[in-house]
Amino acid sequence: MNAMRTAALMAALIVLFALLGQAFGGDQGMIIAFGIAVLLNFGSYWFSASIVLKMYRAKEVTADEAPELIELVDSLRQAASLPMPKVYVIASDQPNAFATGRNPENAAVAVTNGIVRLLSRDELEGVIAHELAHIQNRDILTGSIAATIAAAITMLARFAFFFGGDRDRGSVVSSLLMLILAPIAAMMIQMAISRSREFAADRDGALICGKPKALASALQKLQSGAEHIQMDASSATAHMFIVNPFAGSMKGVKSLFSTHPPTEMRIERLLEMEA
Repeated sequence: MNAMRTAALMAALIVLFALLGQAFGGDQGMIIAFGIAVLLNFGSYWFSASIVLKMYRAKEVTADEAPELIELVDSLRQAASLPMPKVYVIASDQPNAFATGRNPENAAVAVTNGIVRLLSRDELEGVIAHELAHIQNRDILTGSIAATIAAAITMLARFAFFFGGDRDRGSVVSSLLMLILAPIAAMMIQMAISRSREFAADRDGALICGKPKALASALQKLQSGAEHIQMDASSATAHMFIVNPFAGSMKGVKSLFSTHPPTEMRIERLLEMEA
């Protein structure tokens, strides 16, 4: 069901992009929009992993530098029948982690110093298993493409409004509505995709490590850590982390625009698995 829901949401994003292109330039505009989407997706597919790792100054570690962490990742990736990913450490006190890479053969798992210090081994196993589930399900690619298309929709809507040429009053109103509503619709779809993939990674990660309760406990600690410890993160990559690095600011109305499901709901589902 998660896979079907994700596929439907991705299709909705692409259709929205094409319709926006058609509204701006007719059939030719729709074709151009599809072409832009293909080029953006290609770039996202090949370069997003290296870009995000450089963005957070992640340092690759070896078995000599972090033997326990490497052993833990190796054990869990064997349980998941995955190739060994590269392992990175980010110099940040906020406890968090993410996975990246265009496919399982070119994947990486990154953890912060804060998460290694905070969690027990069982809890850290749950987190690493969650990230391996993202790799197994190719969620990194899905999330990157969704974010890229959503950003492209926003840019195309703005371009159509400001450079659409001579228009009557009615078309100006329509363009203004498109400028406002199209990016909001794209953002909501992108976030729905992200939340769906987080639920799936929780479930599959719990199956990989066999410790749903440990992952639930880890999520509770990570949520609290993200609320109290700031991280120099980018909103464009917030969806990649196991908990939103901006959790401390996602209160009230802002929580409606979160890239992650409510942590309480994630914990509840994991405890149901444990039971």
